[in-house]
Amino acid sequence: MSEIVKVAWGKYLLQLQSHPLRTKAITSGFLAGCSDAVAQKISGVKKLQLRRLLLIMLYGFAYGAPLGHFFHKLMENLFRGKKGNKTVAQKVLLEQVTISPWNNFFFMAYYGLVVEGRPWSLVRNKVKNDWPIVQLTAWKFWPIVAWVNYQYTPLQLRVLFQSFVASCWGVFLNLKARSVATKKA
Repeated sequence: MSEIVKVAWGKYLLQLQSHPLRTKAITSGFLAGCSDAVAQKISGVKKLQLRRLLLIMLYGFAYGAPLGHFFHKLMENLFRGKKGNKTVAQKVLLEQVTISPWNNFFFMAYYGLVVEGRPWSLVRNKVKNDWPIVQLTAWKFWPIVAWVNYQYTPLQLRVLFQSFVASCWGVFLNLKARSVATKKA
């Protein structure tokens, strides 16, 4: 069994080296789909909502991975050649005051507008009411993840690590982003 995993991991790393953005996008989309399937199960959905699952996968594929890919490249360029705890702390702080608030806002808006098909006025109110709680929760969780990511994870694996952790975070965010009407369905 371990030989199969070793071979698969080797092939994955080759794909990551040959086609980094494509590989990260497929991985992120897959993990987002897994996250949504778990969120649906936890929320008591009787039959898997395939449309919703595919739209969440699209989010991971078309938005999450490309943003992470280019953001981590930008961070490496901004902090080129700098190492140590101070640099890691600066990266974490920069990430938490820029991309973190945007990502949570964007996911909640995407979920309401695209996944649920709700009008902007309802989505705006949902985001206005719930985004501050979501963001404060994110600031309790993601800085630790970001620290581990910047301190210990090689650049080419950061989006994979972040996507994996995001699949867990996504369950929380997915459940928080749902509207009251959807919760009853």
